[in-house]
Amino acid sequence: MISRLLRVVILMVWLEIGLTLILVPWSYVWETNYFLYQYPGLGLFVENPFLRGAISGLGCVNVVLSVGAFRRRAVIMAGRK
Repeated sequence: MISRLLRVVILMVWLEIGLTLILVPWSYVWETNYFLYQYPGLGLFVENPFLRGAISGLGCVNVVLSVGAFRRRAVIMAGRK
């Protein structure tokens, strides 16, 4: 029982990380963070739309993999009954 609960929690964390990676690069938080104030030269790299798109792409991959793992786990659990 604990094993199932742990797997569901891990899959939910993966899903949340993926959604965060999709949304944060395009939000206000990304543009006004601590590191941009400390290192202004980093702003040229961080504000690049290609970098934002790459990070959002990683988030999409993470969401797809977590949903696929959840579906695969659900099919295995349905087969046991």
